[in-house]
Amino acid sequence: MHICGWFEIPVKDMGRAMKFYEQSFDVSFTLSEMGPVKMAMFPMKEKEPGATGALVQGADYKPSHDGCLLYFSVNSIEDCLKKIKDKGGKTLTDKKSIGQYGFIATFEDTEGNKVALHAKN
Repeated sequence: MHICGWFEIPVKDMGRAMKFYEQSFDVSFTLSEMGPVKMAMFPMKEKEPGATGALVQGADYKPSHDGCLLYFSVNSIEDCLKKIKDKGGKTLTDKKSIGQYGFIATFEDTEGNKVALHAKN
């Protein structure tokens, strides 16, 4: 079992955030509501490693550069950063090597969150 099982990305505008993540990462969401909180859940692949999570909109959820940093695994950081820029996001740090562990970069999504990318090459 992985120590991280679930993540939540705060959003201000659910429609805008869903469009950004769908087009930047080629994913689709399942919508749900838990009381006053709206959630758009990332797809979960059973029997595959890694956590899943959701875009979350509610009074207690505030987009930020502060706090935990979530890394999305991608095949190509360059290709993903191009999609992110084309869809309204901003590159914060360009691709950089972390030695034998691969490469990372950070970006700001359309909601103002700092999020990261990781690739093996």
